[in-house]
Amino acid sequence: MRVSIREDGSALSHAPDNWYAVDWRRVERNVRGMQIRIAKATRESDWRRVKALQRMLTRTLSAKLYAVRRVTQNQGARTAGVDRELWDSPESRWEAIGRLKRRGYKPLPLRRVFIPKANGKERPLGIPTMRDRAMQALYLLALEPVSESTSDPNSYGFRLNRSTADAMSQIFVAMSQKGSARWVLEADIKGCFDHINHEWLENRVPMDKEVLRKWLKAGLIYKGQLQATEAGTPQGGIISPTLANVTLNGLERELIAHLGAKFGIAKAKKLKVNVVRYADDFVITGDSQEVLEQEVWPWVEAFLAGRGLQLSEEKTRITHIDTGFDFLGWNFRRYSGTLLIKPSKKNARAFYRKVAETINGNKTVKQASLIRLLNPMLRGWARYHSPVVAKEAYSRMESLIFRRLWRWSKRRHPSKSADWVRKKYFHSEGSRHWVFAVPVVREAGKGLLELYQISGTDIRRHRKVKGAFNPFDPEWEQYGEQLREARMEHSMRHRRQWVSLYMSQSGLCAHCGCALTKETGWHDHHLEYRMHGGSDALSNRVLLHPDCHRQVHAGKIAVTKPARD
Repeated sequence: MRVSIREDGSALSHAPDNWYAVDWRRVERNVRGMQIRIAKATRESDWRRVKALQRMLTRTLSAKLYAVRRVTQNQGARTAGVDRELWDSPESRWEAIGRLKRRGYKPLPLRRVFIPKANGKERPLGIPTMRDRAMQALYLLALEPVSESTSDPNSYGFRLNRSTADAMSQIFVAMSQKGSARWVLEADIKGCFDHINHEWLENRVPMDKEVLRKWLKAGLIYKGQLQATEAGTPQGGIISPTLANVTLNGLERELIAHLGAKFGIAKAKKLKVNVVRYADDFVITGDSQEVLEQEVWPWVEAFLAGRGLQLSEEKTRITHIDTGFDFLGWNFRRYSGTLLIKPSKKNARAFYRKVAETINGNKTVKQASLIRLLNPMLRGWARYHSPVVAKEAYSRMESLIFRRLWRWSKRRHPSKSADWVRKKYFHSEGSRHWVFAVPVVREAGKGLLELYQISGTDIRRHRKVKGAFNPFDPEWEQYGEQLREARMEHSMRHRRQWVSLYMSQSGLCAHCGCALTKETGWHDHHLEYRMHGGSDALSNRVLLHPDCHRQVHAGKIAVTKPARD
């Protein structure tokens, strides 16, 4: 049982009159209860009830609190829109609740920015104001249960508890057996987010049409000029990925139904057509080149045309599995009848370029600072590829990075010998030599701060999410909790103490009792403050949401160590 009381012994009030007085466990329970009802009505195709429940949810205080919290505790909370307003204080967040009203609502234009892509090009982003982000988060709470309940089973992008590794695993399932499909349609939609037809969205997206129309027509500001938005859902809005998913939902189900109606169910299965989609990227398998070229490709083009989209002629192609294809940073290819999935050469080149730029851009920093810059990058890339055949790619990447670091080290001391440079920057750790590391002093004594060893990353087969999983269906509740805990534990396994705390708290914040996720973030809180003599032992630490951590300190709230259920 989790107990949060003030240090004077008084209980927290259930009727909030400020941001820090909110009972987030109750807020989450209220919102989730409504979302479960919306999802149930969706599964029963009771669209009048769906609309009524959505309208009810978006007017509740709980949903508005949840929406404001979501947009103020993610990474984008530090980026302002065209009004330059940030909700960076409890007072501004509490005041924002009263501004989330449908009546009189008029979104401001988006602030256009560009971020670099791996291929050297730039990706356009539209940054909404904080108020518009919160309104999108509010209506997303009502749209997401519908989207999840109507999504294709093998759609994995921007959905709860689904990832690129799930898409990769599904392709392995569809193509790894001796009698599996041998051909693949690699599809690429030309500027998906920028070209979705607004009229189609307004007529087909199950949400408040007036609010949706205002977002779509808000326009954007670039270099001081207002530009109209006649099509598309600009990337950057919190609701844009879900709108794109709703647009492409049906690609799998309707294609399979079309083939079944044309050829009969038994013959359609023999065609081995499988669709695997991650956001706007997808591949379609088939038993022959002809079925993909004559049946699937034209159908997909017609499906997309109705939504204002089209395939890229340059990037869309049909490939044999023995030749191989790239998808989501991996290369899928059959070698002597065995399907192997490896990091793609393009992905490896882009990552090495990023590492090299980091090293070249920090020629004069301390070695420890460079290691701290590189380690998250190296760990992230290695972890991403840990479910596939990546040992060879790991070794090659380590070799390339070592050469770059050796040049970085030699450049700093042009008059010193190679042996002197080696002894200063490289050390031995057990059976490992030439470890790029620096001696540091820790609480436990002296040690080495070393560069993350890519080749030491364990290769583990990914356990794919079940295609029918619906996070808003009570029947999947236990499965969803186990999946969330397992994936958080897997992704953070390099931080053993963190995993111990997370598992001891059942993955819940020790203050509000709501789930700790990558999106919410977390802080490590000492029950007895270190300035008062508290230790760093696990028994004196708990994990809290960042907002809960600030609330605990501001309200002088004593948090107890939760007992695992």
